[in-house]
Amino acid sequence: MEIIKFLFEFILHIDKHLGEIIKNYGALTYFILFFIIFAETGFVFTPFLPGDSLLFAAGVFASLGSFNILILLGILIVAAILGDTVNYWIGHFFGEKIVANPKIPINQEHIEKTNRFFEKHGGKTIILARFIPIVRTFAPFVAGAGQMSYGKFISYNIIGGILWTSIFTLSGFFFGNIPFIRKN
Repeated sequence: MEIIKFLFEFILHIDKHLGEIIKNYGALTYFILFFIIFAETGFVFTPFLPGDSLLFAAGVFASLGSFNILILLGILIVAAILGDTVNYWIGHFFGEKIVANPKIPINQEHIEKTNRFFEKHGGKTIILARFIPIVRTFAPFVAGAGQMSYGKFISYNIIGGILWTSIFTLSGFFFGNIPFIRKN
């Protein structure tokens, strides 16, 4: 049971453990970050993964020389776009069955909140949702389940993926040398 607590805490606060991961895994950390961002955006059941804080922390470490910022941004952008794309197709092919199945632990309130957001903002939801935890994970799923055309979805997805990863990662990169931010 103690190992489960450790793993859960580690995953939820991976941004705080990033220095240790870099020290232990070096360049493989790029792939670890890719997987986390991909999973956070790609699977309906992983909205608990850190997205914004991890991108910011990765940017801070890039400012300290632990990552090449261009490689880091490229990897994170691709992970975010691919994650949302997978989530869209899961929603497209299995959305109704997943939501209707009481054995699958998807919070119906999150789906309804995302639907309301879609009703209000339309396709821009795919871009805006990137900046709203929880909604970020459900928006591509709901877009797929709601039969938004893939062409429309992928356009918004690319814009949103580039904006989200760039804003948070570059914020960490540029503010990373400020002592207050580096310590917190």
